[in-house]
Amino acid sequence: MTKFLLTLHVLAAIVAVGPVTVAASMFPPAARAAGDAGERGLTTVRLLHRICRVYSGIGVAVPVLGLATAAAMGVLGDGWLVASITLTAVAAGVLAAFVLPRQDELLEALTADGTVERSGTVQLAMFTGVFNLLWATVTVLMIVRPGSTTGA
Repeated sequence: MTKFLLTLHVLAAIVAVGPVTVAASMFPPAARAAGDAGERGLTTVRLLHRICRVYSGIGVAVPVLGLATAAAMGVLGDGWLVASITLTAVAAGVLAAFVLPRQDELLEALTADGTVERSGTVQLAMFTGVFNLLWATVTVLMIVRPGSTTGA
C-alpha cells in the first residue's frame, strides 16, 4: 500500500505542482508582452492564470497523499517530513496570498487598459521565484530525507 500511495503522491506532484510552477513563471513576462500582442497576448495571460488557479486546486492532493504515505511509512514525526510539511504550507500560502492575487491584479489592469506596470510584474516574478524555490526545497527533502532511517 505504501508504494501505491507514494506513486500517487509523486504523480500528483508532477501533474499538479509542475504546471503551476511553469505557468506562474511564464506569467510575468507574458503580462509584460501582452500589451504589444493585443488580444492574443491577453488570451495567453488568461490561460496561464487559469492553469495556476485550476492546478493549484488539484495540488491539494499532493499534501493529502503525502500525509497518507508518511503515515503508512511511519515517518510522520521525522524532521525531514516536518520541514517538508512546513515548507509546503508556506509555499501554499505564498501562492494563495501573493502569486494568485497579483496575477488577478495584473490581468485586471491588462483587461482595463492593455498595459501593466513593470514593477508589478517584477514583484510577481519575485513571489513566483520564492514559491518555486520552496517547492524545489521540498523536492530535495523528499529525495534526500536527511536523518531518515527508512533507507533513502
